[in-house]
Amino acid sequence: MSLSARMILVLTCVGLISGGFLAGVGLWTKDKIAFNIQQEIEQAIKTVVPGTAVSEKLHEERAFTVYAGKTEDGTLIGYAVYASGTGFQDTITLMFGTDIELQKLTRLTILKQTETPGLGANIERDDLFLKFWEDRNIQADLTLHKPAASSPTELTSTEINTITGATISSEAVLNIVNLSLEKLKEKIETGQLEGR
Repeated sequence: MSLSARMILVLTCVGLISGGFLAGVGLWTKDKIAFNIQQEIEQAIKTVVPGTAVSEKLHEERAFTVYAGKTEDGTLIGYAVYASGTGFQDTITLMFGTDIELQKLTRLTILKQTETPGLGANIERDDLFLKFWEDRNIQADLTLHKPAASSPTELTSTEINTITGATISSEAVLNIVNLSLEKLKEKIETGQLEGR
């Protein structure tokens, strides 16, 4: 057997063994990863719909999932919306909660983002961004307050604070929320949410 044939044979064997090992690791960790993601979602539901003891998935489609937040006895107390959209760098995945009348957004949390560190990544910070989303009036579209406010009391009930130097990331989150709220209202009005 020639040298080049032996090299091809060795490289093929190494590639097959490496590929098999990676596939095995992927299968071995798949269930654990899915479990961890589900745990993160359940914790986020409890964060954005305060008082939630149990949750139920009501509707799911690409980049938009609706959960019911319920008390221990099964009383519906709010909706949690898991949504994704395009940010400045890549996809932003978030979850926000509403009351059952869809009059206020209770809270917002960012689950995944790869925005610019020190700028757009500040969408995960409570002191700069998330606290300004609490108890917002959602009977009309939410809007950005520019320039950045230092306190939630400086905003109207439908305004969200922008992050200085990261307007695109702030607007991306706002767009994801406004589009998701529109979908949520449509699903409720047309009776498409099972288990309400």
